[in-house]
Amino acid sequence: MKIDFATASFKDFEDPAGLDAFGRAGYFNEFLDYLEGEERLNYRFETVSSAGPVVDLFIPAFGGKGSYVSLVSNDYLGFSQHHLVKKAAVFGIQYYGTGTGASPAIGGHFSFHRELEEKIAAFFRRESAIIYTTGYTANSATLLALIGKEDLVVTDMKIHASMFEGCMGKNQKTFRHNDLEHLELILKDARDKYKTRFVVVDGVYSQDGDLALLSEIVELVHRYEGYVIMDDAHGVGVIGETGRGVIELDDLYQQVDIITGTFSKTFGHLGGYVVADPELIRFLKFQSRQHLFSVTGTPASMGILKAIELIDEEPEWKDLLWENVDRFTLGLKSLGLDIGNTRSAIVPVKIGDMELTNKVSRHLLRAGVYANPIMYPAVSKKDTRIRMSLMATHTAAHIDQVLNAFEDVTRKLPIRRVEEV
Repeated sequence: MKIDFATASFKDFEDPAGLDAFGRAGYFNEFLDYLEGEERLNYRFETVSSAGPVVDLFIPAFGGKGSYVSLVSNDYLGFSQHHLVKKAAVFGIQYYGTGTGASPAIGGHFSFHRELEEKIAAFFRRESAIIYTTGYTANSATLLALIGKEDLVVTDMKIHASMFEGCMGKNQKTFRHNDLEHLELILKDARDKYKTRFVVVDGVYSQDGDLALLSEIVELVHRYEGYVIMDDAHGVGVIGETGRGVIELDDLYQQVDIITGTFSKTFGHLGGYVVADPELIRFLKFQSRQHLFSVTGTPASMGILKAIELIDEEPEWKDLLWENVDRFTLGLKSLGLDIGNTRSAIVPVKIGDMELTNKVSRHLLRAGVYANPIMYPAVSKKDTRIRMSLMATHTAAHIDQVLNAFEDVTRKLPIRRVEEV
């Protein structure tokens, strides 16, 4: 069956009928060419500068190289560009070289890896941690290693794709987002059917920027003798008095059984971590295959050590970030735009129509604003949006430029307003 390119999404090309793997790839390339020709392929633009609040992009359809206010980076505190973080990374390379050369079990475990494990564990007031080469792998690999044939994993429907991947082939149930009644029904039914029951949530949800009802979820799950796994990739450095994330809001350091996260956002580098009790962490170090058989993080990871310290040493970055978030969200609300229930540095403008979302994205680009259109299947077709991330290093002028661009868009395109939702 021929796919209508005008209304299609990436998901339509996962397994179109009658085509082998190479045929699917060829057909999908036809679709990408169509999107490019329609100026609707708003992904994989080439950045030719550092990843700061303003970036230089090379976009042939827009005349080549140009400067754009960037709202696509999760480097919330700007630490990837902090001179002390870069100095620590450079020292690591100069002392240890550019790579580690092996997996952790057979020669790739260095002293800076141990320091990083100890420091991220202590950051969350815990004893033990394991690090992975990506945050995605930290989630997927941990679940794959922990969930046995007679165990159950219960997931909030809006958790990150990396967690869903870790549940593949496992006993899994999904509850409606932040719906405690639905979660309790599942836990009550599962109580005597499985040896272990894990409940997986995000701290900050990556598309809407809202928060898990963590305190209530922890109490409920423990009442039914289950265990809570929380990924707070987007909360650390942003949420809480000292930037420990959603876990800090109700002092749940010891109550959340397994904490996961990434070094690629607030900490300005690459990698992931899992923090839990010592016995479980030691189990993962020898049973999590993606950790055991993958080469370890490079010596440039020493920059993460400094970034963790800066959360406490320079709290003014978090304060600057929230000044920007408040200025931006207030401005969007004054335009009547629907930003949902965000309580973080992730700010969506909900459009609710795939074609219109693409048009908004193009208008923003032409106004010098780089923001991602989020489409189906990442969200439902009726919930498409422009998703933006604020940084501490954005200036008031940057934010005003973006708000002015949205104001212009609202005059030219029929974007839904809050009163219309």
